Amino acid sequence: MIDFTSGQLVGWVMSIFWPFVRLLAFVSTAPLFGENMVPRRIKIALAALLAFVIAPTLGPIPDVPPLSIAGVWLVVQQVMIGAALGLVMRLAFGVVQSTGEFIGMQMGLGFASFYSAALGANTMVLGQLLNTFAMLLFLAFNGHLILLDILARSFTLLPIGVDELHGDGWWLAARTGGILFTAGVSLALPLIATLLTINMAMGILNRASPQLSIFSIGFPMTLLAGLVVITFLIPDLGAFLHRLFDTLFERMLSVVGALAGRSTPDALP
Repeated sequence: MIDFTSGQLVGWVMSIFWPFVRLLAFVSTAPLFGENMVPRRIKIALAALLAFVIAPTLGPIPDVPPLSIAGVWLVVQQVMIGAALGLVMRLAFGVVQSTGEFIGMQMGLGFASFYSAALGANTMVLGQLLNTFAMLLFLAFNGHLILLDILARSFTLLPIGVDELHGDGWWLAARTGGILFTAGVSLALPLIATLLTINMAMGILNRASPQLSIFSIGFPMTLLAGLVVITFLIPDLGAFLHRLFDTLFERMLSVVGALAGRSTPDALP
């Protein structure tokens, strides 16, 4: 007969509860796992399953009552860490979605929109198309497995119960927006430059021949040129997103290391 005390039972529950909080915050904000189409019960079940698997590999868990002031602060810490890691990666899909919508506006496809259950709002067709490509490539590159690996390693780099989180980590996470802005401009620049050249040509043609109806030929020209440029860009989209994903994976590890006060966290294998 196996006997255990109430103290042992509480210790086992707490050893799963503390990683569960960080994992749930990550699952709720990370791409693929945190989509609106995924039911909340599935997110909670996934976080609980990951916590159950990761808990035996963790070191000593702090003996802090969850309903105490220290326990509430520890919960807030774990939520902030998990949400920061998930949001850093989600920004990659946000920049792809925004770039696609901006390109669609320039092509004259602003009217082509539909309701997206993933975002809970109306989105343009081109933005949703590029976002779908990004999701499929993310799965093809095993990005979901790398995310889980980084999250598991975060418990080693930044153990539960650390005294304080260094501000350099939050500053590093905020500076990720600069990387994504550069990536979005690089992705949209070829098509924007092409459409700008066509619009300038249409403007010069309108000044040279006012009787020519620019509106009747301008829209088909910009739409056709946009489709042609996108056709040439799609084959290179995989390499572009692969570099972007690798950069953000490294940034996630850097954020964890900076939060823990380490300047050079372990790199990805």
